Amino acid sequence: MAERMTSAKTYLRIAAVGDLHVSKTQQVSLQPLFTQISTSADVLLLCGDFTDYGLPDEARVLAREIGSALKIPVIAVLGNHDYEAGKADEIRQILTDAGVTVLDGEATEVLGVGFAGVKGFAGGFGRGALGPWGERAIKAFVQEAVEEALKLEAALARLRTQQRIALLHYAPIRATVEGEPPEIFPYLGSSRLEEPINRYRVTAVFHGHAHRGSPEGRTSTGVPVHNVAMPLLLRTNPDRPPFLIVEVPLDGTEAASASAEPLGRPLVKSA
Repeated sequence: MAERMTSAKTYLRIAAVGDLHVSKTQQVSLQPLFTQISTSADVLLLCGDFTDYGLPDEARVLAREIGSALKIPVIAVLGNHDYEAGKADEIRQILTDAGVTVLDGEATEVLGVGFAGVKGFAGGFGRGALGPWGERAIKAFVQEAVEEALKLEAALARLRTQQRIALLHYAPIRATVEGEPPEIFPYLGSSRLEEPINRYRVTAVFHGHAHRGSPEGRTSTGVPVHNVAMPLLLRTNPDRPPFLIVEVPLDGTEAASASAEPLGRPLVKSA
């Protein structure tokens, strides 16, 4: 413990996971996972899709698990599943009441490291990105992606910290959705989210959503992007707990990532 407290003066240990997909009839407790995260990290990022069907009762199950096991700050963004039942505001409030900082275009700080978060949206990547042309429905779809990117830009602009972390649900680059069927790439993220990430020289990006994607990639300017969807972490590191640890130095150098230490058995089932 003394060694961890000493090292915490020079870097922040960030744990990240997404796509928990908690149900009302959850059979496997998240408490062992959250307990290990509490002893391994200084802050936990939850990258959306906390719930399976966007129901408040599902959020309450997660809130109880968080309240009983997590002893570190928790920062989160909602995912598309959390909007399914039209109860996103209620879900956000339930998690807020449990001590979670839920971001939707806002920013926060932990030990001098800044965090900006939005859900993000779909639309595709690069030359394959959908443009605002044609039917009104297409223009509205594209505008949703634009507005999410603008919210991310505004949140990053509020930060005055040397290190900036972006927290998303949807992917900002194509690299971390590689492995999914190419036909669904446009529904997994939007490169419009990449623009503010590059402009504000973000230290690292975390997202979920792409369960069969790739764990890591970089933006066009070299910003590291981590896909921390729980099903992906379980598949790529089956002998380790499904969360990623990234060490963010407080001196401004690049963050270093490492998977959690192996345990004897999986802590949770695949979402």
